[in-house]
Amino acid sequence: MTARHIKGAASSLQTEVDAAYLYRQIAGAEQDPGVAGIFVHLSEIEQGHALAMQESLQKKGTSIDLPPPSWRARTLDRIGRIFGYDYIIGVMMQTEKSIARATTTRKAASRQEVTGAESNHVRILQHLIQGQQGMAGEELSRIEGRHKTIGGNALRAAVLGANDRLVSNLSLVMGVAGATGGNQAILLAGSAGLLAGALSMALGEWISVKSSQELYENQMQLEMTELETNPEGERKEIALIYMAKGIPEDQSMQMANEIMQDTNRAHALLVREELGINADELKGSAMEAAVSSFVLFAIGAIIPVLPFFFLSGLSGIVVSGVASAIGLFLIGGAITLFTGKGLWFSGGRQVLFGLAAAAITYGVGHLIGVSIAG
Repeated sequence: MTARHIKGAASSLQTEVDAAYLYRQIAGAEQDPGVAGIFVHLSEIEQGHALAMQESLQKKGTSIDLPPPSWRARTLDRIGRIFGYDYIIGVMMQTEKSIARATTTRKAASRQEVTGAESNHVRILQHLIQGQQGMAGEELSRIEGRHKTIGGNALRAAVLGANDRLVSNLSLVMGVAGATGGNQAILLAGSAGLLAGALSMALGEWISVKSSQELYENQMQLEMTELETNPEGERKEIALIYMAKGIPEDQSMQMANEIMQDTNRAHALLVREELGINADELKGSAMEAAVSSFVLFAIGAIIPVLPFFFLSGLSGIVVSGVASAIGLFLIGGAITLFTGKGLWFSGGRQVLFGLAAAAITYGVGHLIGVSIAG
């Protein structure tokens, strides 16, 4: 094998080892024994993939030891301990989808049969629950709902948001610097940009969360009214939900009869399955979301402005650029937790794009400044 192939194989092997480790950690933190068992199975699947890959490489004359979990996997585990492992499940789902696409492409290129058996971990979960674990449709729905909820991944959004805020204010600061030569107008413009952006983001987040909550609450109340006024119709709907998941009709009707004995339980199921609403989203505070958005914006936006509290002119511009480059690299490094790309690649790319945007706005600002002065 060539050095390039060996490097690619080692990377793939690391991905499998990391997945096995993270699923094992998720299983250890899961309170529901049935759900924990699913993640144990997923860990075993990934470990089996790693061992099979290692054996295949040995047959081709390349001996690679199974590596320990990478820094990325260990960092994700620490994040899971602090913020909850739902964040990490979302990351794993995206990773598995990427792996599935790569596998499909590779098989198609080599004219191998594409079965779609592992298109993503949602499908694997369904097979494990329905085939091996024998869980009820309600438990399957709970896990599917969890994945739908965290698909967007708030933690990832926060990291990417911090990047956007840093780049936008850096561009603003450098545009003003180009026009003014780095005087104290930069501090005024940068601070105004920070406050305006942070307040706008906070208000937008508050309105978004509040309006969603009000809409969901109204829909949930309508569903409760239907349960109270037409219980037989709702019983049939619940049975159809279970039947759609592949559960036999007789068993579906029995399960529907059982769940209808508890109105609150039936309501929760219909809200989740029929309306597609995750009740946990209603527990969030619109004000907390607004404050968090304000703080996250400010953290990213303050970096290019901070040097101008102490410096001016060329020295302020240079220090601002260096500080922003460091911030961009750290954000790029954080993004690797979700993308799996190399640290230097992601960090360097963020620095390159961010400073390119700043250079363009600086040039435009300089041209405008010269034009006005002339």
